Amino acid sequence: MGNQATVSERIGGVYTQDVTARNHKTYADEPESLGGSDLGMAPFEFVCAGLGACTNITLRMYANRKGWDVEHISVDVAYKKSGIGADMKDVFIRKISIKSELDETQVKRLMHIAGKCPVHKMLEATSEIRTELVA
Repeated sequence: MGNQATVSERIGGVYTQDVTARNHKTYADEPESLGGSDLGMAPFEFVCAGLGACTNITLRMYANRKGWDVEHISVDVAYKKSGIGADMKDVFIRKISIKSELDETQVKRLMHIAGKCPVHKMLEATSEIRTELVA
């Protein structure tokens, strides 16, 4: 299987989770205001971080491939619910900052490329989540 993470309750924590992906370890948790210990990002913050990281990497790869002189890229991602009842949907607000000497056409191209990042495409598409109980 491709991308994968293991998440396990941390002993002694109320909501604290040990998160492992490949050889990387971090924590997930809820803020103290929701009864957690605030030892790591909340689950929705992980999703926002994934979208931001994928966007940055996609833009950097594209700029490098084109040989464009881009000094720095950063992305702020916020999440909220929008709508009422059956019209309720998830909304990600992505704010991209590109420090460069690129012209307007190049910047517009990068903004278009941001929509090509794999996590962006995954979040926009209809996903299927298959859940299995294992021993």
